[in-house]
Amino acid sequence: MDDNEIKKRLAGRAAEYMMFKDDEEDTEAPADTSSAGNVIVFPDFEKLKNEVEKMRTELSMLLLERDELQFVICKNIETEYMLNLGSIEYKAYEAQCAALRLKRKIELIQAKKNRQEKVIISAIEEVLDNEFAEYQKQLDEQINKMNDALKRSKAEVLTDEENKELKKLYRKIVKALHPDINPDVSEAQVQLFDNAVSAYKSGDLGTLRIIGEMVGNNPLPEQHKDAMTQLVEERERLQGLLKSIRESIDNIKSEYPYTMKDILEDTEKTEQKKQELENILEQYNELISIYKSRIEEMLR
Repeated sequence: MDDNEIKKRLAGRAAEYMMFKDDEEDTEAPADTSSAGNVIVFPDFEKLKNEVEKMRTELSMLLLERDELQFVICKNIETEYMLNLGSIEYKAYEAQCAALRLKRKIELIQAKKNRQEKVIISAIEEVLDNEFAEYQKQLDEQINKMNDALKRSKAEVLTDEENKELKKLYRKIVKALHPDINPDVSEAQVQLFDNAVSAYKSGDLGTLRIIGEMVGNNPLPEQHKDAMTQLVEERERLQGLLKSIRESIDNIKSEYPYTMKDILEDTEKTEQKKQELENILEQYNELISIYKSRIEEMLR
């Protein structure tokens, strides 16, 4: 067999092979997209899931910040304020209430005289008791604040390490049980969370350790037909909560007792505030003397 014949046969076989290969590719069965139990692959599912998880984490941190402001920082500020300025503030407010009551007493007596009616002091005092019930309530609240401050000042103080552990445990519990982060928590879990809040308020590290051992983070939904919709709804819910908690933190920082922080951190400002309260007390005491003298004259 010469070389030309060999070349022709090789070329023929090569052509047959290529034709067979093309037929094989044309008849290859298409991928069955429905054989996996109708699972639809969402390219952005993991991205959205991570985003929601980050938002949960951020929410737990903001809730911790808010609760620390309410239950620790503001309580410490109020305790210091009450111990330094609370007594003089109470006296000033008490004098204000007394002056206002005497002024109103004068008005009631004068009204009786204008109508030429008999002035019965016991009846007027009863009217005043009703009208000034709210003032008395606020005075009682001030006394309660002082009692709380005195009690708190004698409480056992946690070490830096214990305080760090307290915050870490509380944040873990918040992330696992807080109803805002976990809308599906059971009634028993809500009660457990309430116990954790009480323990955090009082610095009860032992209780938080026990509760911390009981809880874990609730997992996000795995990929399935409705999971994407659930995650989108959860993201929207968390966005609203994050906005609300940030506003709550801003409000706490704009109100008493947090607004007293700068005053208490500066000795000069503290003394200035004390002097202002003493001046107010003196002014109201002067009014009380004037009103009492006026009432004596009216009743002669």
